[in-house]
Amino acid sequence: MEKLIQITSGRGPLECQWVVAKVLKTFLEEAKQNTIAYEIIHRENGDENLTLKSVTVLLKGKEMDMTTFLKNWLGSVCWIGKSTFRKLHKRNNWFIGIFELEDVQMIDFHEKDIRFQTTRSQGSGGQNVNKVNTAVRATHLPTKESVFVQDSRSQLENKKRSVIRLKEKVMTVYIRQLERKIKDTWFLQMQIERGNPVRTFSGTDFKKNDIDKSFRKQRHVLKNELKNYKNDLN
Repeated sequence: MEKLIQITSGRGPLECQWVVAKVLKTFLEEAKQNTIAYEIIHRENGDENLTLKSVTVLLKGKEMDMTTFLKNWLGSVCWIGKSTFRKLHKRNNWFIGIFELEDVQMIDFHEKDIRFQTTRSQGSGGQNVNKVNTAVRATHLPTKESVFVQDSRSQLENKKRSVIRLKEKVMTVYIRQLERKIKDTWFLQMQIERGNPVRTFSGTDFKKNDIDKSFRKQRHVLKNELKNYKNDLN
């Protein structure tokens, strides 16, 4: 199973870009712990070093593992702490969003999907410059993208280079498709839900603020509530 996930600061300030970078590290660490493979597909650097405006991650794993993992991440994420960029800023709560990018066609690049054609190298004006077919035209059949390489007098070398350049071209097309999808889902980034985050972190060490759901904790809370209730009766 594959999922495309975007972690974004939306139009948040520099502090939110810092949070995106911190969240990404934790997100990938937990993905690995849950036996989920990942690949960073696209990233937009932030306005300062070690910050990110957004990053798109491809996750691969079993459906059950993926569902459980994403349940704890999709939505808004809050970081509680003082800005390290603006010392006098009074704001303490900073929010970013994590969304799933749906309906994006994945591109798998395999050399078996390439059609190679050889021809003579051409000079200016299109005339042939040698008598041997050393130039290579490579076409990626699924996307119809193609490149023409005649850098070397070796057909084998031109073939190797054509594969590299064709893959770069195909992936560029995929990135453009991905960027269009990101723009289409931009309104989601503008509606990052505040006040009800799925995860909360705090401090410069980015400590996780987990909710203790143990029975002992709940019993302690209930005992205090009962004690307060009895005091009110008296």
